[in-house]
Amino acid sequence: MKPDWQKEIARERVDILFEEAEKNFPENKKRADRYVELARKIAMRYRVKIPKRYKRRFCEECYSYIKPGVNCQVEVDSDEKTVKWKCEECGYVKRYPYEG
Repeated sequence: MKPDWQKEIARERVDILFEEAEKNFPENKKRADRYVELARKIAMRYRVKIPKRYKRRFCEECYSYIKPGVNCQVEVDSDEKTVKWKCEECGYVKRYPYEG
């Protein structure tokens, strides 16, 4: 079990890495993907959850950084009441429910 101060530092680093991925995505996609990879490794090593606001920012299959409309298709399926995100890197489709 890791001490709380280490977990707090890990959470801060995950935040910083996702912010850097957002900044670097337009000019260097590979670097943004690497930042996501590092953030995931830190979160797993220190057993901290990746915040929900960042969960939808990377593909769960290929772990690449996702920017809706750029390398991800977003569709609303009103029959199933879901939002579908399709990664254009690997083709993985993730569905999120919504209230409506």
